[in-house]
Amino acid sequence: MKIISVAGARPNFMKIAPFVKAIETYNRYISSDQKENSLESNGSESINPSSNPSNGTPITHILVHTGQHYDDQMSRAFFDQLGIPEPDIYLGVGSGSHAEQVGNTMIEFEKVVNAYKPDWVVVVGDVNATLACSLTAKKEWIKCCHIEAGLRSGDMTMPEEINRIVTDRVSDLLLTPDLIANENLRKEGIPQDKIHFVGNIMIDTLETNREKAARFDINQIIFENLPDEVSSRERIRIKLSRLKLRENSYGLMTLHRPSNVDYTDALGRIVHLLVKEIVNELPVIWPLHPRTKKQLQEFGLWNDIIHSSNVILTQPLGYLEMLRLNMGARVMLTDSGGLQEECTVLGTPCLTMRWNTERPATLKEKGGTCVLVGNDIDKIRLEYQKALGESRSPHRPELWDGKTAERCLEAILRFKLS
Repeated sequence: MKIISVAGARPNFMKIAPFVKAIETYNRYISSDQKENSLESNGSESINPSSNPSNGTPITHILVHTGQHYDDQMSRAFFDQLGIPEPDIYLGVGSGSHAEQVGNTMIEFEKVVNAYKPDWVVVVGDVNATLACSLTAKKEWIKCCHIEAGLRSGDMTMPEEINRIVTDRVSDLLLTPDLIANENLRKEGIPQDKIHFVGNIMIDTLETNREKAARFDINQIIFENLPDEVSSRERIRIKLSRLKLRENSYGLMTLHRPSNVDYTDALGRIVHLLVKEIVNELPVIWPLHPRTKKQLQEFGLWNDIIHSSNVILTQPLGYLEMLRLNMGARVMLTDSGGLQEECTVLGTPCLTMRWNTERPATLKEKGGTCVLVGNDIDKIRLEYQKALGESRSPHRPELWDGKTAERCLEAILRFKLS
């Protein structure tokens, strides 16, 4: 069997890493089992293992990185940290509008599909590469599997929502992270035999890296990732005086969605609340997305941030560093879907700065740790005060157990025989 799996942007890396490892583990098992059976048969024909659904056939795996990510250096850092092998193919699509990224990815990925002629194309998540490669697979009559299928926000103004819906419509095998996603797909008329509940593959990565991340020092993470604008003298002052953070003594914030950062009024209100109120309670670490940094500077908000002694800015962080900060945070403020999921499993109280979420399993009413606040300043203020009074309360939805990648691969192998 030949599988091409696709990683397009940073959110994909945490999802593709466990799947790559599951294939590697499977191939080692096949190889060792065949050798053992060959020896036991006293030189007769090798006996394929009967316990696995592929009847002992090794998997040829081709990893494609479309190069959609805005920061190639950070992309490589994620691959290194997560133990993902060097991509077999790098498309180098680069930035651009949604249409440009989807179109350019389809043009380049079509060449890959025609050259390698895989049995399966596996896509993850909801980035532009996910949509582009699933469409290309189906136009070339290649079976397509979507890992993290069935997520819906109900917000058709989100490009990711379009990507999710179209990818699920054309995919042959839909692997869902929770039972809410199963129900979403059934309501859209997807046949039940295409839908398989496997759990959340992001949590595989979290569980694999939890102990490694715990060894990182919070203050060292910050000092090593200060923005370039911070002078050498200021770095020394920060190291000597300000970086004395401990567990449960800081907030953590990330922002990147257009609704929060592309409008002067919205971003201005958030910044004002942050520097005038929130950081009076405890310092807030803010890893800056390049888009957000650009908007802060263009809207004249940059000085408000850098002159606030309790706002601690960093450059974009690697997976392990961000996981470590989440593990020690008193509260999270974010518009990231993946961080919502991590907060739920880690127990970090989370203010989700969105009006909707495609991950309702993370919300408090479903047992999670997240509450939707959008960019409503009054609601953020209220829920922030509530969060400060809460203790960590980890919640693990069904099959968020660190073994999802194994179930994904098994579903693909068994589908081959159906």
